[in-house]
Amino acid sequence: MIRNVDGHDAEEIKMAIETARKSDRPTLICCKTIIGFGSPNKQGKEDCHGAPLGNDEIALARKELNWNHGPFEIPADIYAEWDAKAAGAKAEADWNQRFDAYAKAFPELAAEFKRRDSGELPADFSEKAQAYINEVAAKGETIASRKASQNALNAFGPLLPEFLGGSADLAGSNLTLWKGCKGVEANDASGNYVFYGVREFGMTAIMNGVALHGGLVPYGATFLMFMEYARNAVRMSALMKQRVIHVYTHDSIGLGEDGPTHQPIEQLTSLRSTPNLDTWRPADAVESAVSWKSALERKDGPSALIFSRQNLQHQARDAQQIADISRGGYVLKDCAGEPELILIATGSEVGLAVQAFDKLTEQGRKVRVVSMPCTSVFDAQDAAYKQSVLPLEVGARIAIEAAHADFWYKYVGLEGRIIGMTTYGESAPASALFEEFGFTLENILGIAEELLED
Repeated sequence: MIRNVDGHDAEEIKMAIETARKSDRPTLICCKTIIGFGSPNKQGKEDCHGAPLGNDEIALARKELNWNHGPFEIPADIYAEWDAKAAGAKAEADWNQRFDAYAKAFPELAAEFKRRDSGELPADFSEKAQAYINEVAAKGETIASRKASQNALNAFGPLLPEFLGGSADLAGSNLTLWKGCKGVEANDASGNYVFYGVREFGMTAIMNGVALHGGLVPYGATFLMFMEYARNAVRMSALMKQRVIHVYTHDSIGLGEDGPTHQPIEQLTSLRSTPNLDTWRPADAVESAVSWKSALERKDGPSALIFSRQNLQHQARDAQQIADISRGGYVLKDCAGEPELILIATGSEVGLAVQAFDKLTEQGRKVRVVSMPCTSVFDAQDAAYKQSVLPLEVGARIAIEAAHADFWYKYVGLEGRIIGMTTYGESAPASALFEEFGFTLENILGIAEELLED
C-alpha cells in the first residue's frame, strides 16, 4: 500500500505507479484529492459536485490552473502521448503472428483456446446435457433443488474446462462444490473454485470481471437473502450482458428457524424486475438441471438460479414437457378440453399445486397446472405459445409462490388470486410457516371454490 499520494501531482502519481510495478503483488495507491480542485471559489465545497461551475468560475479556474487552451482543444503533445493507435496495431499484429505460429505447432490447443475465448460451449455439450436431463427425469428423485443443482454440476462440470465456481463462505450449504473442484490458492492458480469468504458483493463483481475478460464461465453462490449485499454487481452483470451465473439457495420461508432476517420475501421480485436477468426457480431435479443448461447456453446476459433447502417432490413429465421447461413456463398437468381454472406455481409450490389439481379433478373440475420456472424466458415466447399455456379466455387463475405476492398480478389479472407473502416470515419450522402463511392444500381448494363459484 502506498499512502498519501497527492492526486493532483502528476509526478507523485507517476512515482507511485513505478514503485507499484516493482512488486509482484497487487498494490493499492491511496491518493488525496480536493473536490473541484482549481476552482478558486468552489474547490473543497459540495456545491461543485452536482452542478456546473458556470462560465465565470470556469474562467477563473483556467487562470488558476494556467490552462490557456479552449474548450475541447487537446494540445498536440498531450494528444501524441495518449494516441495509442499505432502502438496498439503493432501489438495486435505481433500477437496474431505469435498465435498463428502456436496454431501450427499445437492445432488442437489453439482451437480449444479460440472456442473458450469466443464463449462457445463444447460442440457436444447440448447433447450430453440433454441426455443427463433425461436420466434425471427417468430416475425421479425427490431431493432438495440445491442438491439437484450439485448433481447437475457433477454432470456438467467435467464437460466444461472453462467452469470457474465459487461461494461466499457457504459452499457446504449452497452445495456448489462438485467432484472435480480444486480451490484457487495464492501459490496455485490452477484451480477452478474460488473460496470468496463473506464477500457477496466482491464475489459478484469479480465474476463480472472474469466474464468480461472471457475464456471462463463463472458461477458464485450465497443464500438468496444475501443477494442484497451483491445487488449492484448483479445489476451490472445484466447491464453489461455478461454470462455470469448467480446461484442462490435457501429460497423462501422454507429455510425455517433462522427466521425473517434470513427468509427472502421481495428478492425474487427484485431479481425478476432486473432487465436482461433470467431468474429460474425450479420445481424439482429435472427443472434444476434444465435451468443450469439454459444458464450455461445463454451468451447475452446473466442468470440467477434459485434453489431450495427442503426436498421437492419429483414431477412426472413426457418428452414434450421436458423440452418446454426451457421455454420458461409450460403445462405440467392438464384436463381434457379448456380448463375452467389455472394454477400457476414455481419451485416448492408446484408440488402443492399438483396436489390441488388431483383433488379438484376428483371433484369433477377442469383444472390446469402451469409450472413457470423462469418468467422472463416465458414472456419472450411468441404469442401463440403463451396463449397455449395461459389462454386469455380463462380468467380464473391462482398463482402460488412463497415470495412477495404482487409480482403475479401480471399473470392472474384482477380477477385472479395470489397465494403469496405480504409480510416478513417468522422463526419456526418450515411446515409450520407454510401452514401459517396459507401455503396449504385446504387454502388453495377454498380459494379455487370461491373463484369457480363466481
